[in-house]
Amino acid sequence: MSLAMRTAEHSSGLPVADSHDLIRVHGARENNLKDVSVEIPKRRMTVFTGVSGSGKSSLVFATIAAESQRMINETYSAFVQGFMPSLSRPDVDVLEGLTTAIIVDQEPMGSNPRSTVGTATDANAMLRILYSRLGDPHIGSPNAYSFNVPSVRASGAITVERGEGKTKTEKATFHRLGGMCPRCEGTGSVTDFDLAALYDPDKSLSGGALTIPGYSMDGWYGRIFSGSGFFDMDKPIGKFSKRELHDLLYKEPTKIKVEGINLTYEGLIPKIQKSMLSKDPEAMQPHIRAFVDRAITFMTCPECGGTRLSKEALSSKIKGKNIADLCSMQITDLAEWVRGFEEPSVAPLVQGLQHLLDSFAEIGLGYLSLDRPTGTLSGGEAQRTKMIRHLGSSLTDITYVFDEPTIGLHPHDIQRMNRLLLQLRDKGNTVLVVEHKPEAIAIADHVVDLGPGAGANGGTVCFEGTVEGLRASETITGRHLDDRAALKKSVRSSSGALEVRGASEHNLREVDVDIPLGVLVVVTGVAGSGKSSLIHGSVAGRDGVLVIDQSGIRGSRRSNPATYTGLLDPIRKAFAKANGVKPALFSSNSEGACPTCNGAGVIYTDLGVMATVESTCEECEGKRFQAAVLEYTLGGKNIAEVLGMSVAAAEEFFGDGEARTPAAHKVLGRLSDVGLGYLTLGQPLTTLSGGERQRLKLASQMAEKGDVYVLDEPTTGLHLADVEQLLGLLDRLVDSGKSVIVIEHHQAVMAHADWIIDLGPGAGHDGGRVVFEGTPADLVAARSTLTGEHLAAYVRA
Repeated sequence: MSLAMRTAEHSSGLPVADSHDLIRVHGARENNLKDVSVEIPKRRMTVFTGVSGSGKSSLVFATIAAESQRMINETYSAFVQGFMPSLSRPDVDVLEGLTTAIIVDQEPMGSNPRSTVGTATDANAMLRILYSRLGDPHIGSPNAYSFNVPSVRASGAITVERGEGKTKTEKATFHRLGGMCPRCEGTGSVTDFDLAALYDPDKSLSGGALTIPGYSMDGWYGRIFSGSGFFDMDKPIGKFSKRELHDLLYKEPTKIKVEGINLTYEGLIPKIQKSMLSKDPEAMQPHIRAFVDRAITFMTCPECGGTRLSKEALSSKIKGKNIADLCSMQITDLAEWVRGFEEPSVAPLVQGLQHLLDSFAEIGLGYLSLDRPTGTLSGGEAQRTKMIRHLGSSLTDITYVFDEPTIGLHPHDIQRMNRLLLQLRDKGNTVLVVEHKPEAIAIADHVVDLGPGAGANGGTVCFEGTVEGLRASETITGRHLDDRAALKKSVRSSSGALEVRGASEHNLREVDVDIPLGVLVVVTGVAGSGKSSLIHGSVAGRDGVLVIDQSGIRGSRRSNPATYTGLLDPIRKAFAKANGVKPALFSSNSEGACPTCNGAGVIYTDLGVMATVESTCEECEGKRFQAAVLEYTLGGKNIAEVLGMSVAAAEEFFGDGEARTPAAHKVLGRLSDVGLGYLTLGQPLTTLSGGERQRLKLASQMAEKGDVYVLDEPTTGLHLADVEQLLGLLDRLVDSGKSVIVIEHHQAVMAHADWIIDLGPGAGHDGGRVVFEGTPADLVAARSTLTGEHLAAYVRA
């Protein structure tokens, strides 16, 4: 044996390389972590548990995965790094044994109207190549089948150089055929404006005729309109000539000069399309979104029939089907179509497409179609769609990081997800999973339990070891791991019914169902069975119905629970009244902001390709307010001290005494009701976990007036111990006279229901029917559906 080989041996006799079998974390302090040290075995599945806000995501995503990605980025040249996001090193002393991390999180896949399941997974790209080779008639390259590529024509003179400085001018034409429908520009729908919602025809522009948010005649808009000279500002719009009305509504951007300043005038409708319709509706301010919903209707494009494609792309077919026909098929049916396709010239392409489509079915998404917009996918569907590209990967020794992969899954589907996670592990990968479901925790090789509480009360490792060791431990997770909710002994009686007749949205098959009112109704069924289609398509939008869905809450690092819930408004007013000053002084985004850091509390220093350095502002010491503002107090506390309070402490503070503020106390009570008593009022929204964000959204929307509450999977991100608190909240809502409809897979919520509506029996075109209506006890007794079987096993009936 050579000297090199002898020195490369470990004391155990194994090569030294084989001894690196642990990921070591020492002294992690990201967010609320308190010098956490753990050793995670490689090529095993480790599940991280703990109540929402205990520090799981801070350890797994913000420390381990973040450092892995940062170190990979540093292997690129400074030039390449300049185009990549700069990542700062996590606050941790030692990180050893890291491997390349692939993160599969719950973040939505984006609600860009041009993004579909097919474009996000490259299935559309494969189909476009297939049609460009075999489509009949042949119309061009793959771009001719893409709804994101417009057709372009050009003609004109070109200069041709012909040696020794000779040039010749020739006429040339250029044509590139794209697949985009010219009418809807590849979106599949066209907009129609209700002009009555844009202006009052009986008023003039100077008299306030425009009813569009932000279009006031007192500012620059008034100057631009009056200075354009296109119409009379004092004439009622109803008396405008055709030319004047066209200029007001549709005029193309035109250069004008107003008061010596060069400006651009543009008609109202193209301006609204650019400023409002190009945005994600979820990112709009509430009053802007209300205006868009009121003034604009979206219709299927009459030219392409909603397919988004040009007539040339739709005319090209393979075996009698065009590319739009294939994209509208359920993926399992499309997989069968591709499987029967034999053409040696494109065999590798067909084989790759076949594997991709089979992966959809394997992961439980075979009920989707490739033309489904990604913005309509639930959090669980989006996460599983991201998993698809990793299932057939030949890479090994990768660290896969999953954020609650069982979200949105029926108990029947969780078994399939567990198999996929174990497959990834058995290929030689390290699998890290943040999870709450006992069925997913049960298959772990190693468990790390964080806690004991949330926020400032968490951030420590309470247990590390096997699942059996966790079950025997006295941690909150260990005590609740075998929790089983019992069926209710008596159920409430309904006070009426919400009738749904002939529901046929997506895969629903003319469903007729009566949803009881005045009780807790749970709508369940396997993923893709039609639950959301039934409730969001036939119940949401009715008068008095308030929907709290899974869409993420938006917010920058300047947003916090106090600003998001509207809690800061009564607090500012209380401070202003107590001190005889303006409320704006008590906003770190307004007049009270520290001038040095502009109310951010930190100073950012850009170091080019290196990570941006974030340092606490020396002027305000991170308090975000001017020193003069902090001299004003309410109940002996200044505004920075109040924003540093937890919800529970603030609820007591504003409940009585000098600081008594009923409006603030009411909002704080709702935050406590949803289990967020540990959050600090000024904590940036960007630091909240997924479960915390959803409960914050629930607390804020509970303030709105509604008779029927629709909750879409409210147990998302909730620890086993918190589900009990959620059930108490749902009971209080029903007992106060509200009707509550919950779309849910969690058996504890099903067992607690007064009435269950079960859809199925399968997903996609195998579902879409009501397979059971009745009480949980009847569902368990009948065991006639998949849900009934799993619920019976859960309650040990």
